[in-house]
Amino acid sequence: MKILGIESSSLVASAAVVSDGILTAEYTVNFKKTHSQTLLPMIHEIVNMLEMDLRSLDAIAVAGGPGSFTGLRIGGATAKGLGLALKKPLVRVPTVEAMAYNLWGSSALVCPIMDARRNQVYTGLYHVEEGLEEVRRQCAMDMGELIRILNGMGETVIFLGDGVDVCRPQIEEEMKTNFRFAPASHNRQRAATVAALGMEYYKKGMFGDAGAFVPDYLRKSQAEREREAKNDQMDA
Repeated sequence: MKILGIESSSLVASAAVVSDGILTAEYTVNFKKTHSQTLLPMIHEIVNMLEMDLRSLDAIAVAGGPGSFTGLRIGGATAKGLGLALKKPLVRVPTVEAMAYNLWGSSALVCPIMDARRNQVYTGLYHVEEGLEEVRRQCAMDMGELIRILNGMGETVIFLGDGVDVCRPQIEEEMKTNFRFAPASHNRQRAATVAALGMEYYKKGMFGDAGAFVPDYLRKSQAEREREAKNDQMDA
């Protein structure tokens, strides 16, 4: 079984191939370039290095959100285009679940946090010691409320994600239970975990037609919120 993973939900752009449970290639860049500039060249480089025929893929796994609206659209469009051209199914992998999967085997409560601006984070809570167990479904939440929930649970917590960069002072000040931060090798999104988790979902029949894929943004974009606020003012 061979799965191509695509991850573009944040500043990180990443593509990977997992074959029969083995990571055979991964290309990840965390730099200020648009994903429209990076994803297809990454996939092309992987294909060339592996001397791989894309038609040998069983499916394409893509980070399905939440995350950057633009990044998710580019990643989704890339996955859909490949899926339709190759007639391969798409596996939607929730972004926060894939991030938690980075720490598979940990005995701590895993808490990915993605910066959603205005002290909001995209997050979820997971146990990953013997697989992926969802404790709290991915959602958008105020960071202070998340800390209150974690303090009430009383478990040791591992934080990861770009939200750590923004929220670290608040975490260090307000967390009452034991916590730590994931190391650099595991603290960002990776296509390898999207592909690996996508393979597990594929085996369970959790995939769909490429043309039907739509990212899960979890909340409205800033432009949509501003437009609605403007319409409300006009109606008042």
